[in-house]
Amino acid sequence: MRATVVTAFDRPLEMRDLPVPEPGPGEMLVRIEASGLCHTDIHAARGDWPVRPNPPVVPGHEGVGIVERIGPGVTEHAVGDRVALPWLGWACGTCSYCVTGWETLCESQRNTGYSIDGAHAEYAVTAARYAVRVPDGVDPFEAAPLTCAGVTTYKAVKVAGVRPGDRVAIFGIGGLGHLAQQYAQLFGGETIAVDVTAEKLALATALGAAHTVNAVQVDPVDAITRLGGADVAIVLAANPTVIEQAHRCLRRGGRLVLVSLPKENTIALPVFETVLKGITVVGSIVGTRADLAEVFRLHAAGRTRVAYEIRKLDDINTAVEDVLAGRVAARLVLQP
Repeated sequence: MRATVVTAFDRPLEMRDLPVPEPGPGEMLVRIEASGLCHTDIHAARGDWPVRPNPPVVPGHEGVGIVERIGPGVTEHAVGDRVALPWLGWACGTCSYCVTGWETLCESQRNTGYSIDGAHAEYAVTAARYAVRVPDGVDPFEAAPLTCAGVTTYKAVKVAGVRPGDRVAIFGIGGLGHLAQQYAQLFGGETIAVDVTAEKLALATALGAAHTVNAVQVDPVDAITRLGGADVAIVLAANPTVIEQAHRCLRRGGRLVLVSLPKENTIALPVFETVLKGITVVGSIVGTRADLAEVFRLHAAGRTRVAYEIRKLDDINTAVEDVLAGRVAARLVLQP
């Protein structure tokens, strides 16, 4: 099979011919139809984060495809099912996090495309228990971005406790941001889209944003303060300065939700203002299998729209450069 491989952190991704993997007990072989390109894939390929993958590894954790073979003991899915392969590739199922609905915090977890081979390939093996069924009628190229970008931002909106009438600022409109905006609106929020690209802000307007802020043209803190400040700020741009701006735009009692992971790994947090304004700062990790199932149901019901562009898997390095250069309006989805 053809597969993308991280061979070293200072080298481009390689396309290789690899054997089709065999599913073991509790596993399935999935023929990949579509695989979203997440910024996490780029961080993985470049070793940007404190915890690095161990090359060689196949990246990709927004994989959607058809189950072709099942290993011993699989009862969750059957051959022919369309399933999604999310970031949480496996968890222990027995720790306090797993049994209380926070499986994404499991300390023994294995992550698709990071600690285990992922979906930027023609085939992938996945733990059947952690694959999520894609509803009939949902296009695989739309399901792929929902598998990470969708469920991650859906969870962030949940964690933020968005209530009807809340003013919600989304910092970074793109593959994640255009979905975060839609979820915030479904929860009743009045959304403010913040970005540096006119094309992305136009997409935000088309999706129902009440306000847009071009951070190249105006100071986003001043612009949002003039609107009365934000009740919630969800940060999806991997830049410490943006996180600090998001904090400063909050009203008293506001909630700052951190989703992006800047490679610098630090921000300047003003303690005095945080305490006196009663601001909550919370980190939001990807959603659970149950969250992803909800995301798929919302999309199947026509409540969300996925903006994406299809690229060939062989063109992954060009796709990475386009993402890094800001030339992509929303999500790139790779087709094996």
